[in-house]
Amino acid sequence: MEEQKHTHTHIMEDGTVVEHTHGGTHSHGPGGHTHSHEHTKAVLNRLSRAIGHLESIRRMVEDGRDCSEVLIQLSAVKAAINNTGKVILQDHIEHCIVDAVESGDHEALEELNKAIDRFMK
Repeated sequence: MEEQKHTHTHIMEDGTVVEHTHGGTHSHGPGGHTHSHEHTKAVLNRLSRAIGHLESIRRMVEDGRDCSEVLIQLSAVKAAINNTGKVILQDHIEHCIVDAVESGDHEALEELNKAIDRFMK
């Protein structure tokens, strides 16, 4: 894959314009600017497993299985989702945030803080 430079501009709340360039491998899908992360496949696999697990819990509820069994399985899915979030967060910090710090992109850092705040609730 050839190395591409990608420049984008952020306009801060105070009107300051911040422009920075990312080098390296990026995919430009329908969502616009996205980073290609090394853990994407692992994250997708984890999400698929969690979705499958949730489907089996739904069947447990439909079949009238014991509430405590259902709750135990739900807690397992919650743990799996939290761990998936941690993988995404670590990946984001290792790649995007390093870029943001190097280029002085304060908006990316603020977005990370908001995301962490929501994730931790």
